[in-house]
Amino acid sequence: MKTGFRVALGMGLLAACAAGVIWALNVRDEVDVKITAAFAPSDSLIARGRYLTLAGNCMACHTARGGEPYAGGLGLATPFGTVFTSNLTPDANTGIGSWSSAHFWRALHNGRSKNGRLLYPAFPYTSYTQVTREDSDAMFAFLRSLPAVKQANRPHALRFPFNSQAALAIWRALYFTPGVYQLDAGRNAEWNRGAYLVGGLGHCSACHSPRDALGGIRDSLTLAGGLIPMQNWYAPSLASPHEAGVSHWDREQIVGLLKNGVAPGASASGPMAEVVLRSTQYLTHEDLGAMAQYLKALPGPAPEAPAAPRQASASFNTAKAAKLYEQHCAQCHGDKGEGVPGAYPPLAGNRAVTMAATDNLVQMVLGGGFAPATAGNPRPFGMPPFVLVLDDSEVADVISHVRTAWGNQAGAVTPREVNRIRANQGH
Repeated sequence: MKTGFRVALGMGLLAACAAGVIWALNVRDEVDVKITAAFAPSDSLIARGRYLTLAGNCMACHTARGGEPYAGGLGLATPFGTVFTSNLTPDANTGIGSWSSAHFWRALHNGRSKNGRLLYPAFPYTSYTQVTREDSDAMFAFLRSLPAVKQANRPHALRFPFNSQAALAIWRALYFTPGVYQLDAGRNAEWNRGAYLVGGLGHCSACHSPRDALGGIRDSLTLAGGLIPMQNWYAPSLASPHEAGVSHWDREQIVGLLKNGVAPGASASGPMAEVVLRSTQYLTHEDLGAMAQYLKALPGPAPEAPAAPRQASASFNTAKAAKLYEQHCAQCHGDKGEGVPGAYPPLAGNRAVTMAATDNLVQMVLGGGFAPATAGNPRPFGMPPFVLVLDDSEVADVISHVRTAWGNQAGAVTPREVNRIRANQGH
């Protein structure tokens, strides 16, 4: 009896200690919102805030399809359920009209709402915590200048236990550390500006990093590439030369891709096309150049030989695959995968074709797509969808062909892989 009591007491004390640690980790560097000051933004501060919200691509998530800008209501599918974005217009009851600049700063810096509730990391405060108070105030000034839209926030539809504050507190204790960006004294001002934009406002790691089963990102794998949850698109590594690393690119080539959505031999597609369309095309040449310098300096993976061709679980009919390519692809991409400069990207020697992850290739063949329409590329050439033209076996064959022809040395794709993505399109 005494032994059982001691065990129970020990477990209770252990649980209390764990709860105390979790609580402490969730209130570290907490912003004090009780101290308020008059907030009278100038026109220049509002204009700066508008620019910063474009850099953060805030409207893309906080605007429902067909809805008012920044009024929220967009459902973001996650492996744990759906998170609905909040109303950022200055409506006093449903938006941020009753918030102070300190409340807004705490949301970005600590991931807490006005009432103190923990926010779900679908709102990327794990990156936005790096944003400075000055930039936060500018963004708040811009959002408060918008027309107020009365639109109640929809409750999230998350499964238990992910819908509880306790589970969220544990997640934050494991994966979230608040902290404003600290300048690296060993780097120049431009590199530091690029690091701030990529790691903070740009929240590039939200897509370009692998996530574990709980949706967390390990710091050691930041920007190492990862499958975007629920979207079936792979955000390639920004460090690996075999994926989307740009250490060997010319600076202006990187700026051009972020500004226009296209660059010699490359184009933005899928979710990245949306980022260019709604965000990076509006950034200044100086800021894009800073991002380019930072991305060029990213440490690459340990030196290794290119991966050996991946062996598919089933071979493909090379003659049939070549015929399919001739019928459906060669007119745009060329008989030898050489592409058309300024219109259709080459497939020969294209690392978007040869990298190990094939999700994006399957997505493009099935659903088609366009590079973003930008001032520098107002009428982008597009890829037609073949979802109703080619079956799974034919899609697998034509992709296997382009991955193994013209000197490309990548593995084949199986019909099963195509079927997995086809079955999940639109979900």
